[in-house]
Amino acid sequence: MHIEIKTPVFPESVSDATLIRWHKKAGDRVEQGDNLMDLETDKVVLEVPAPEPGVLAEIVKQEGDTVTSGEVLARLDVDADRGQARHDAAAVEGTGLEPAAAKPVPRMGPAARKAAAERGVSPAEISASGPGGRVTKEDVLRHAAEPQPVQPAAPAQPAPPEPGERPQQRVPMSRLRARVAERLVEAQRSAAMLTTFNEVDMGPVKQLRERYRERFEQAHGARLGYMSFFVKATVEALKRYPVVNASVEGSDIIYHGYFDIGIAVGSPRGLVVPVVRDADQLSFAEIEAAIADFGKRAQSGGLSIEELTGGTFTITNGGVFGSLLSTPILNPPQSAILGMHKIEDRPVVVAGQVVIRPMMYLALSYDHRIVDGREAVQYLVALKEFIEEPARLLLQT
Repeated sequence: MHIEIKTPVFPESVSDATLIRWHKKAGDRVEQGDNLMDLETDKVVLEVPAPEPGVLAEIVKQEGDTVTSGEVLARLDVDADRGQARHDAAAVEGTGLEPAAAKPVPRMGPAARKAAAERGVSPAEISASGPGGRVTKEDVLRHAAEPQPVQPAAPAQPAPPEPGERPQQRVPMSRLRARVAERLVEAQRSAAMLTTFNEVDMGPVKQLRERYRERFEQAHGARLGYMSFFVKATVEALKRYPVVNASVEGSDIIYHGYFDIGIAVGSPRGLVVPVVRDADQLSFAEIEAAIADFGKRAQSGGLSIEELTGGTFTITNGGVFGSLLSTPILNPPQSAILGMHKIEDRPVVVAGQVVIRPMMYLALSYDHRIVDGREAVQYLVALKEFIEEPARLLLQT
């Protein structure tokens, strides 16, 4: 009996996907749960597992094809697998021996699979530490770093380019990279985008972190970073200036009565923005844990489409890469985005005296169609005040 392997049903925000890689060939035997192929949307890479054990009888869609929800991708012959199983059982019947159990192949995300292929590591040999027995990229790297049996010498590598040659390589954009490019151009074309700047003294937050960091980590199992302070401060400032938390839909302004904060995260495929839902209802520890989890799963390709969809406001931190000042681009249809930057000791005037303080430039890009300059500046001033007096975040004053 043949069963059809179909494209998963995509959320409303995803119209189609590209089949970027087959992991099996026609005629291959597969086990239930084996990843057959990878589908790339403009948000994430999806794995399509085998629903039952069997033999991959027919491949319908090829690498590079665009597919939509519910399309037939391949056909799986489950009878062939059952017949093979009966044949194997008959072959050992009467010998007094039990059939050898096949070692299951662990589940792997695209990043882990790529790392394993690059290092010539067999997935079955890797100890999995991810949720549900999933092999992460870190598992692959740790396994590859362990001493391995000596392998035969590899074939000679191609000779380096001759002097004077000018090598180049043409690589197609991934769907994520193409979609990011499309949205950035769309934001500049469709919004009246403007950026306002301020600077914030990070000394009070730094002192608070240094004083309570160890106790915080022991109590909550999460690192106390700067981002939870900025998420909390952002929420409080958005409550005072709700239009900064709004979005544009046609000729309407949608005011959101909730705070879903997108956090820009770098990944091997490009920039992604997972969303911390209902951030106003979360503690510092819950925010830190959510962001750390997003960062880890962004590297292994484990973020879901739902986690990358929506959001009422976005925070991006170029400071982790050393950026001192930048103008972030809007994440449509949101009306504003906050840019954090590098903390740098600078001379500033405090109470008439020049002192050295750890300062950070802040940038708020906003859609001038619905956000007036006054509201943008007032939001940024409110944010600055909350960061410079972090006790107010606890007292919500």
